[in-house]
Amino acid sequence: MLELLPPGADHVVAMRVSGRVTAADLQPAIEAIETIKKSHPRVSLYTEIDEMRWMTFTAFLRDLGYALTQVGDLDRYYRAAVLSDKHWVRHLTRLENRLFRTMQIRTFPTREKSTALEWVRQLPEVPTAAMV
Repeated sequence: MLELLPPGADHVVAMRVSGRVTAADLQPAIEAIETIKKSHPRVSLYTEIDEMRWMTFTAFLRDLGYALTQVGDLDRYYRAAVLSDKHWVRHLTRLENRLFRTMQIRTFPTREKSTALEWVRQLPEVPTAAMV
């Protein structure tokens, strides 16, 4: 299940992921991201990963498909804060940091929720290309 959370800042999409994630679960998050991209030059993401058990194959394909459509827009993403105590999440975040160098991605333990929210809510810097 994917549940949208109050973001606390206009440029942030916040969500909680738990249990089994389906392709239908992903759609509200994708729509929220696309809506924010219409009114803000850069988007930040906040994700709480609780007891996520697994993602269906169609959800994986939907997530991958959306990610591929964003390759040309990576400079539109500012920060991603991931709140989780799962070790596999930390390893995945390190890999994503290497792949998506235009975006700052950090993992926070659940006890540092307020720190994660404060960090992700900071106003993004406008990319140089957008200033021209």
